[in-house]
Amino acid sequence: MTEQSTWSFADDRGRLVTADRRPSRVLAYVQAGATLWDYGIRPEGLFGSGHDGPEPDRAKTGALPLDAVDYRGAGDALDVDTLLRGGPDLVVAVSYGHGQLYGLDPDTAKHLEECVPVVVIDVGQARTFGRVAERFAELALSLGGRQDPDATAELHAARERLRAATRAAKEGVRVLALSPASQEQAYAARPRMWPELRVLAELGAGLVSPPEGAGVNWATVDWAEAAALEPGIVLADIRSHALALDGVTAPAWEATGRRARVVPWNPEPLCSPQGHARFLSLVADAVEGATAG
Repeated sequence: MTEQSTWSFADDRGRLVTADRRPSRVLAYVQAGATLWDYGIRPEGLFGSGHDGPEPDRAKTGALPLDAVDYRGAGDALDVDTLLRGGPDLVVAVSYGHGQLYGLDPDTAKHLEECVPVVVIDVGQARTFGRVAERFAELALSLGGRQDPDATAELHAARERLRAATRAAKEGVRVLALSPASQEQAYAARPRMWPELRVLAELGAGLVSPPEGAGVNWATVDWAEAAALEPGIVLADIRSHALALDGVTAPAWEATGRRARVVPWNPEPLCSPQGHARFLSLVADAVEGATAG
């Protein structure tokens, strides 16, 4: 395909998105933009979600050169004029099912799509992480991006290292994923609802689930309830709207003498080989450390 060719891409809403030529000025939701960057696609602009603020959340931006990419803002600050100010010829958004553009008011999304082609990638719990990653790769390649063989090899090595580490853990290591909410409470992830966490389980990590009850993706627990799950490793949400775990005065598990190893976790992960490999390597570090300790 040459740059002058008609471009098309079938997105995850089942819509065929077309343009007269291959888009070169991409506006992306921050997770999508950071993933595309790892394939050599530099977005001209980014936007965040209602969780984000006037500055980009560094937990989500990966290796993006933020001094060269215009961040449009998030939440109520987003309107069609703001989103279009850089003259994008394609918008890449994500959805958690039902095709709704995450981070955008439905009316704003509707009017945006009247002005510029929009591709939506479904990152919701119904998808495997591998399939989400494949869809981003397909989109990136259609936009002129490239696969990095070294990154693919790095991901394979990270997977095998984590698999070996979990096998070597004689009694297993209990892994709890959570988002600190306050000095009193946390949101504990239900692992089966998170594609990236399901990958950890497939590689042998002992993901622990909070008790059944309210909350589809998260269960609200106090710190004593989190401690009762006896985590050896805690995957702690590092997005800007979450309370930093080291800001919690005394997570209850520390009172038991079992100091859990903490791994930084972005629940809106980069879906590139590089991004996924970095996360798996951090988990492998923690499993190996817990086993040795």
